[in-house]
Amino acid sequence: MVRTDSRPFTFQPTPLLLRSIEFPLGASNRGQLETDMNMNRVLAAIIVMCSLLAIGNVAFAVAAKKQNHHDGHRLVAAKLKTDGHHDIEKKGHYTASVDSKGGKIAAFHVVHDTKGDIPVKKYKTNKKMVQATSSHLTYASFTLTQDTDLGTVEIGYSYIDDDGNEEIYWFPAEEILDGDTGAVTYVPLNS
Repeated sequence: MVRTDSRPFTFQPTPLLLRSIEFPLGASNRGQLETDMNMNRVLAAIIVMCSLLAIGNVAFAVAAKKQNHHDGHRLVAAKLKTDGHHDIEKKGHYTASVDSKGGKIAAFHVVHDTKGDIPVKKYKTNKKMVQATSSHLTYASFTLTQDTDLGTVEIGYSYIDDDGNEEIYWFPAEEILDGDTGAVTYVPLNS
């Protein structure tokens, strides 16, 4: 349809159009709408701040001063044949233990005498971290290359003691029930 008159076009809202404008969330006027919007902004800011604090606590976890490696296989070998809970070593106030099932390690726990359960971190590496020789422990880095099985994957469970030292217990992956599930790649402190 083409207009033939010369009047300028002006918009005239109809009562039906005015009634269709509704404020969200049951707000009855503009002031209430602004209050609701401000409340939403405050809630969003609180959620963001809580998230940042939670991430910050993870990112600023205690860094270890020194890493001490232990031959977990040697400590638990005789106990793996029986299913159940086995204490493998006590160092100061900390007791390291494993739960065995079917000849494999199902879980690794560390308990402090007064603090209770201590968080444990799970590592994996393709390097042989410790090597048992007769009655003492030799770091694998001090052995000949020919003595190292490069196809071996080792799983380490660690905790940080009161002095800030990280105690890591290494096991062959074949002895772990769930293998490297949940394990992070091991990176030495001095690398």
